[in-house]
Amino acid sequence: MVTKLIAPKPGEGVEELTVVAWLKQVGDHVEEFESVVELETDKVVTEFPSPVSGTLLRIDVAAGDSVKVGEVMGLIGEAGESLEEVAEEPAQVPQVEEAPVEEVKQEKPVAAEKPAAKSSFLSPLVRKMLDEHQLDPDQIQGTGAGGRITKQDVEAFLSSPQKEAQRAPEPKPELKEKPAQPSKAAPVPTDLSGTLIPHTSTRRQIAARMVDSVQTSPHVLTVMEVDLSRVLAHRKANKDKFSADGVNLTLTAYFIAALAKALSEHKIVNATWTDEGLFIYTDINIGMAVALGEGGLIVPVIKQVQNLSLKGIASQVNDLAERARSKKLTPDDVRGGTFTLTNHGTAGSLFAMPIINQPQLGILGTGVMQKRAVVITDEDGNDSIAIRPMVYLSLVFDHRAIDGESGDNFLADVKKTLENWSD
Repeated sequence: MVTKLIAPKPGEGVEELTVVAWLKQVGDHVEEFESVVELETDKVVTEFPSPVSGTLLRIDVAAGDSVKVGEVMGLIGEAGESLEEVAEEPAQVPQVEEAPVEEVKQEKPVAAEKPAAKSSFLSPLVRKMLDEHQLDPDQIQGTGAGGRITKQDVEAFLSSPQKEAQRAPEPKPELKEKPAQPSKAAPVPTDLSGTLIPHTSTRRQIAARMVDSVQTSPHVLTVMEVDLSRVLAHRKANKDKFSADGVNLTLTAYFIAALAKALSEHKIVNATWTDEGLFIYTDINIGMAVALGEGGLIVPVIKQVQNLSLKGIASQVNDLAERARSKKLTPDDVRGGTFTLTNHGTAGSLFAMPIINQPQLGILGTGVMQKRAVVITDEDGNDSIAIRPMVYLSLVFDHRAIDGESGDNFLADVKKTLENWSD
């Protein structure tokens, strides 16, 4: 019996996914619950398991292409099994409103005509790339199933010397009113030698979000230096105890705990700007940026931090970071953040100006911890020089909602909590 691999619905509001890579090829044996394809949505890459054991008989969506929720991505069955009955079925999943039976039946006869086929089988991702570069799909040779144009086909065409000569007609004036694209990219140089490295879908999403954030919020940066002596002393005293419970106690947990305390006291920072007013969140959900090397970064979210102990926070940090790097996050793991923490100091950076994760109002960057000579003033006003573990905290906030004094007071409270840490 042939089983369809149906594109899943990962969460509310998600109607489309991108196929990152097939982990199995046609003819390969697949065990039940074994991952067969990597899917991406909202910067999350997850592995999709096979619902049955069998042989991968067909792949319907190429890597780099988009697929709607409910559509068939491929078929699994017995080796040599006939696919005729499956191919005759008019609709894959009835609940998918975007692809009713009537529409599918109407498209099939037209597919033989080249112009119609070119436009009918354009995925949203490919269509967007064509629009961005003003390309005519009829000028691009499709290598996908049925002559379908894939993301790789567009990228190959963009790197070819014939691109400029085959550019589509100039867009209509109204296209200028469309939202700004991630960047006003320069054309691929034709007079200089070099190598074109195509953008991944993740990189394109990151670029679009960063540009959108800068265009949306007036970013303001404030920086404070923090003495982590008490935090390190507490960590040293409790690290083994946490480890015995399977929890790695990192500095990130302390930063998140301090942020949660400050956010509970400065509620306007834990909010979103709307035309009607500030929407103050009840829960404190802190996202933490996790670097994925060449794969960019992802921001899983620790939910309801106000209800968690330091051990609970540390456990969540461990779990989300591990699943982020192993591509095991779910779409829900990256949604619902109200504030973000990013540790840019892992490579030695002292301080930076991170970009706000919209629609949040602030983001905190932590620099590298360094032992430095600082002036210490005792209770009697006497000064001395001491070696202390210091770190710069960089707060970037949305000036539409948060004034300079409010931002400084918020960061000062984070600093106070860390420098006076106690059980």
